[in-house]
Amino acid sequence: WQRCPDFTGLERVGGVDLSFIKGDDVNACAQLVVLSYPDLELLYEDSQMVTLTAPYISGFLAFRETPYLLEALQRLETTQPSLLPQVVLVDGNGLFHYREFGLACHLGVLSGLPCIGVAKNLLQVQGVEKNEKHQSQIASLQKGGESFPLTSDSGKVLGKALRSSDSSTKPVYVSVGHKISLDTALRLTHSCCRYRVPEPIRQHRASSDRLPSFLVLWKQQYAPAPQRLIAVCCWDANTGTGGGGLPNKGTGIVYAFRKRDKLERVR
Repeated sequence: WQRCPDFTGLERVGGVDLSFIKGDDVNACAQLVVLSYPDLELLYEDSQMVTLTAPYISGFLAFRETPYLLEALQRLETTQPSLLPQVVLVDGNGLFHYREFGLACHLGVLSGLPCIGVAKNLLQVQGVEKNEKHQSQIASLQKGGESFPLTSDSGKVLGKALRSSDSSTKPVYVSVGHKISLDTALRLTHSCCRYRVPEPIRQHRASSDRLPSFLVLWKQQYAPAPQRLIAVCCWDANTGTGGGGLPNKGTGIVYAFRKRDKLERVR
């Protein structure tokens, strides 16, 4: 399908992300969605609360996050292999990285699936900077689908800044993750965009925003602080299981509720 201008044969596109609780870099929600292509309708979604064990080190994010995203893909392959995506859009970078091996590269190599890095914010690396030149390049993008290269000091193209839609002037940053060319990654990313963020990534963000429907209020008094009157835990109404575990009676706060696209700790 990668060799076809209209991606004939591509039927399933995935998106993965790890959403953190605000103020907490240990507890997060690992998410996978699979959409049909080209109509971008939801086929599958998986959300799991996880506790990260590896420390945060700048530039080594993949070592913290990849295992949980890989597990989501493996669960899908085990339970519904017919829905396994043919390509995965990763909320993060691929070759556009300090060592040219970001999250999308790690996930691609370990899963064996073609992966594309799609970052919402510019990583300032190898001479690529958020300066006047970069801003003028963004301003030169007149319509959706236009792009410019992200070139290192050595002259190597690490990725491209893509204006993903006519209505959005802020680009996303696309780079190769695994088993795909940059031009193909760019065209496919644009074809998945209805708004600024491509649907496989935007959909799992939207899925995260629906988390309040899975929340159960755990009525518990915290005197005298009024802001501690209610603790909230993640509870999946479909499976009847609590994300990360329900609190024991008499314990302090558990998890959180979601506000916009940030998980916020209650206490």
